[in-house]
Amino acid sequence: MPSLKALKNRIASVKSTKKITKAKQMVAAAKLRRAEEAAKAARPYTERMEAVLANLSASAKDNPNAPKLLRGTGQEKTHLMIVATADKGLCGAFNSSIVRLARERIVKLQSEGKTVKIVTVGRKGNDQLKRLYGDLIVWKTDFTQIRSIGFAQAQEIADKALAMFDAGEFDVATIFYGKFKSVVSQVPTAQQIIPAVAPEGATPPDLKGAVYEYEPEEADILKALLPRYAAVQVFRALLENVASEQAASMTAMDNATRNAGDMIDGLTLQYNRARQAQITKELIEIISGAEAL
Repeated sequence: MPSLKALKNRIASVKSTKKITKAKQMVAAAKLRRAEEAAKAARPYTERMEAVLANLSASAKDNPNAPKLLRGTGQEKTHLMIVATADKGLCGAFNSSIVRLARERIVKLQSEGKTVKIVTVGRKGNDQLKRLYGDLIVWKTDFTQIRSIGFAQAQEIADKALAMFDAGEFDVATIFYGKFKSVVSQVPTAQQIIPAVAPEGATPPDLKGAVYEYEPEEADILKALLPRYAAVQVFRALLENVASEQAASMTAMDNATRNAGDMIDGLTLQYNRARQAQITKELIEIISGAEAL
């Protein structure tokens, strides 16, 4: 049985840990509100752009003069996977769930004989993927030196992917991120961004029978719209990731705080029992000594 001093030191240590996890939970809760507002504010713009893309691409996709970003390269031999995770831990299984989805896709693509290239956004995803697929990582970035993520960071990632696509380094690009649903639900999501494909459920706007003539031509509009669409999708993924990370962190720290409280109660009970046993033992020794005299 541990000594009273050891139990007392352990209780003090767990109490200190509980203070840290409680503080981390409160910080995550404060950051979550701002991150959730930013993620939700970006959704209408993204959804409207998806609807416009669905409307334009329906008639231009089969056009041989359509932009390469829409019709693709005509093959799917090389896949670029942009895996977006957090830079920090202490957020439960948030990072691991995204990496797990990416690993499953890698295994599936490689089993089909296809080439996989990886771009990691965030330190945690890079740390996990480089253990098994370090030779597949062609580029990595993180935001440890940036206080808040803005569109400039998404544009940088999109520009890098677009430059690789123009150079013929891959055929399909997919971004992996955690989609924010609620405080207790963050869904690992894979979204194809190159060539541009409107997500399932994205419906063209209802024109109510009207016929639109585009000026300039649809293909010219798409040439300007598609690079912007890729950057917007990356930006949306980053915002969803930030909100999901803070929600997962708040939940994980709340569970850690509760577990620390339960551990303190158990250790306190163990300490009181040990102290009571020691007092009883000393009383017995005193009584036995007095009777011997």
